[in-house]
Amino acid sequence: MPDSQPNESRQATAARIASDPSGYKVCEGCDSIVGGATALCPNCHSFRFDNARQRVIDQATLLGSREQTSVTSSDLS
Repeated sequence: MPDSQPNESRQATAARIASDPSGYKVCEGCDSIVGGATALCPNCHSFRFDNARQRVIDQATLLGSREQTSVTSSDLS
């Protein structure tokens, strides 16, 4: 069974995003955090995003507090 604690790299990334949320947005299709210039989510191909500062901070905090559960394109290569 995988460890239920997030790794330090994941926590550090979440902290970096939460400290400067203006460069990011949250995909409304899969709740991934993507760069602000992204037009199509690389994970679910949605084109709807929420770039509200507090939404990005909240999602980064949530994702940084747990292990990854979604499959990303890097997992498939």
